[in-house]
Amino acid sequence: MKGLFYLLKRFIPPYKGWAISNIIFNIFGAIFGAFSFLALSPILGILFGTQKLVTEPVDFALSIESVKQFLYYKMSMIITNEGHFRALYLIGFFMIIMVFLKVGFTYLASFCMVPIRNGVVRDLRNKIYKKLMSLPLGFFSNERKGDIMARIAGDVNEVENSIMNSLEMLIKNPVLILVSLAIMIYMSWSLTLFVLVMLPFAGLLTGRIGKGLKKPSRKAQDKMGEILSTIDESLSGLTIIKAFNAEKKMEKRFAKETDDYYKTMNRLMWRNYLAHPVSEFLGTAVIIIVLWYGGRLILKNEGGMAPENFITYLVFFYSIINPAKAFSSAFYSIEKGMASVDRIDVILMADDKIKEKENSLSKTEFNAGIEFRNVSFAYHKDIIIKNINLTIPKGKTVALVGKSGSGKTTFVKLIPRFWDVTSGDILIDGINIKDLKLSDLRGLMGYVSQEPVLFNDTFANNIAFGVENATSEQITKAATVAHAHDFIIESASAYQTKIGDLGQKLSGGQRQRVSIARAVLKNPPILILDEATSSLDTESEKLVQEALQSLMKNRTSIIIAHRLSTIKNADLIVVFRKGEVVEQGTHEELLEKKGEYYHLHKIQNF
Repeated sequence: MKGLFYLLKRFIPPYKGWAISNIIFNIFGAIFGAFSFLALSPILGILFGTQKLVTEPVDFALSIESVKQFLYYKMSMIITNEGHFRALYLIGFFMIIMVFLKVGFTYLASFCMVPIRNGVVRDLRNKIYKKLMSLPLGFFSNERKGDIMARIAGDVNEVENSIMNSLEMLIKNPVLILVSLAIMIYMSWSLTLFVLVMLPFAGLLTGRIGKGLKKPSRKAQDKMGEILSTIDESLSGLTIIKAFNAEKKMEKRFAKETDDYYKTMNRLMWRNYLAHPVSEFLGTAVIIIVLWYGGRLILKNEGGMAPENFITYLVFFYSIINPAKAFSSAFYSIEKGMASVDRIDVILMADDKIKEKENSLSKTEFNAGIEFRNVSFAYHKDIIIKNINLTIPKGKTVALVGKSGSGKTTFVKLIPRFWDVTSGDILIDGINIKDLKLSDLRGLMGYVSQEPVLFNDTFANNIAFGVENATSEQITKAATVAHAHDFIIESASAYQTKIGDLGQKLSGGQRQRVSIARAVLKNPPILILDEATSSLDTESEKLVQEALQSLMKNRTSIIIAHRLSTIKNADLIVVFRKGEVVEQGTHEELLEKKGEYYHLHKIQNF
């Protein structure tokens, strides 16, 4: 229940007006429902002759006894003046009015619950997505994409189905139970005391069933995450699966995961379905015991209760049983849903290590250069970058080269704070990047990666991604600079053509040129190119290289390259090996040294 209260405390406050209205309407619904049955007992006593007619009016007062005597008198007058059949009609009409008021207020209570339930689920999804957008890249290297999707989709749906569906019962049913208990205590405190002794035993037994739902429910959600991860991997790697005739292998793997999910869900649902028959049986058993015990009191004339009052008492007791059963069912659902809350909290409670200082500085211009002072970076105790000192003046092109795994990509990702340095400092114009606003810091940079990331949207929207209020002329100019304009206008709807999921309708060179156009439109003073041409064919590479040359004009550029021929004109070439800078200089200077760079150059030329 701790997790439930945390969830409600966090998300209910914006809807407190709806919540208060729901409670008020539930109270009125319970009162009118109870009053209809409470008033029925004395009326039936007069009608059937078990209670003497009251011929003298009584003074009205705010007490149950006064109301009872008033009803006695009114019914007596109707019977005396108009007969028993007329009284019976009026009783029916009275009951219809009371029930109409009861169901009307109950509907209004449910009406107020709808915005709360749907709003909390919406806010929860938005909260998860916002958190995902703010988390550092390290979080995602430890989590599978399919499992994250399962949490934001399946687990939130489970919260909606299990917890939010039960929330109304948690508010409504206690009100009904308390109103009914108050009337039962008034009618017979001794019999009600007996009932209160019996009910906890039934609740204890049914509660033990509900407690066992959380563990298998969490296991089921974990299995669903594995299934979604397998689907994601299979769709991403479909070409490789087919090329290696691995369809049967993947089918067996997927079938095993779905079979595990099937078995887990069987155990979960068997236990869940046990809840209703157990509560039904125990509820009936308690009613029979109360009927036996109360009947003995009536027959022995020990309870101080008339037979018609005992019937009314049983009606109120039965009105407790159904809410109590629904209440226990709500706890089963909540226990089941709390497993999903725990999985969601893995995201919501994840430590966001890339934090912006409270009084962070604003910076929109780049004037001098970037400086690395004794920068080191370790990930899970594995040192990736070791004590690097480097200065990149404004307007210069710096190329990073080295074997795969030497730390080049990690190094450039430290600049926009995708990761934070373990030790040392990175400064822009003499200001530590940790002192700058994240949005301003990243606003100074454009990033073009080896695998261009495009979205299932139009050419225009992909190019204008991250740039507010870009005009069609600006988008066209950016595409022209990136050598993308010609193939864009040849498409079905030109710049309004949708490019498919991840831009799959385009070739590799076309995707890369669209991503370069995006960087051109942003017009950043600092440009980071992470092996932007390494995966392209010769013709595409030539076009992309021309687009990059246009993009790098008058900018500070940091290029990661495996093909040394593309960076021989760089102002500075920095050679990495095992996270350390082992050489730096121009192309000619490094060749003269005949060190690491010379060795790499010789291999590529061969």
